[in-house]
Amino acid sequence: MRIEFCGHACFLVSDNGHSLIIDPFLTGNPAASRKPEDVKVETVLLSHGHGDHVGDALSIAKNNDATIIAPYELAVYSEKNGAKVHHMHIGGAHDFPFGRVKLTQAWHGSAVMDGDIPIYTGNPCGFLLTMSGTTVYFAGDTGLFGDMKLIGDRHDIDTAILPIGDNFTMGIDDALYALKLINPKKVIPMHYNTFPVIEVDVNVFANGAKESGYECIILEPGDSTEV
Repeated sequence: MRIEFCGHACFLVSDNGHSLIIDPFLTGNPAASRKPEDVKVETVLLSHGHGDHVGDALSIAKNNDATIIAPYELAVYSEKNGAKVHHMHIGGAHDFPFGRVKLTQAWHGSAVMDGDIPIYTGNPCGFLLTMSGTTVYFAGDTGLFGDMKLIGDRHDIDTAILPIGDNFTMGIDDALYALKLINPKKVIPMHYNTFPVIEVDVNVFANGAKESGYECIILEPGDSTEV
C-alpha cells in the first residue's frame, strides 16, 4: 500500500490498481501538494463535515465518477449535492473492490457551513482501511479516548495516522499515549502546522514515539511511503 501525504489531513492511498483519497482539503490549504483537478481516484473517504476535511470532495467525486464513503448524515449531504455515495456508520464495516473499510468513533464535531449557519452532518469518524492484507488506522480529528485500546486489541494495525496539532485534536502528549493503546507497527502524524494555532514540533512526537518503540514516518506534503 502506498500512502501519499497531500497536506493537513489529506492522504492519497493506492494499491493494486485502486486509488482513494481521504479528507481532500486542497483548495485553500496552504500546505496542499496537489490541485483537486489533478486527483484521479475511484473513492473518497470523508471522516467528518468540517471544511478542512470535506474540502474538494464533491468536485473530486463528480470529476472522477468516484464514490464518497462517509458516515450516514454526511453521505446524505454529499448525495444531495450530486455525488455518488456509500452510507456507513460507526462500528460498521463493508467490503469494496479495493479492500475493506470499517468506521471507528472519533471525539470531535461535524458540520458543513452554509454561509454562517452550520449544517449538522452526523458523528465524526475514523477509518480502519485494509488493502491487500495491510491495515491502516486513520484516526480522523479526535481527542484521546480509552476505546482506542479496543481498536488496537481487535485489529492488527500496521500503520496509525494520528493528529498531533492540539487545540482541535489530540496534542503530542495525548497522541503518544494513544500509540500505547493502539500499538501499531508504524505511525504517521497529521493535522499539524497547517495554521498557526496547530503549530507543533513534529520531532518531539517522533522522538517520543521512538522512545516507546514505534517507528514514526514524518511526511512532508507530496512525500509518500510504502506500508
